Amino acid sequence: QVKLVESGGGLVQPGGSLRLSCAASGTIGSAYLLGWYRQAPGKQRELVATITLGGNPNYADSVKGRFTISRDNTKNWVYLQMNTLKPEDTAVYYCRAKFGDDYWGQGIQVTVSS
Repeated sequence: QVKLVESGGGLVQPGGSLRLSCAASGTIGSAYLLGWYRQAPGKQRELVATITLGGNPNYADSVKGRFTISRDNTKNWVYLQMNTLKPEDTAVYYCRAKFGDDYWGQGIQVTVSS
């Protein structure tokens, strides 16, 4: 019954910024882990960033220093501020939430191109 809906994606030029949001509905309590993953065409899904209930973040090396993950514990919303975007950041980005079960959003397209 949990549903995750991503928003904030789109087309941006290299060096630009986007902020992704993921709203979780049908939730009870706070997810112990929230995160963002991405999948580029022809490649496997990879971790971008995660954040624990206590606010401890973890980032892929490729985005460290450029992306910032944050969360609203009460609402189980998670955000991804993406700065200094590069063409290689182009992918479908997926929101992930771990309660007792593991939930995924349907994904949102981020395209970095001039």
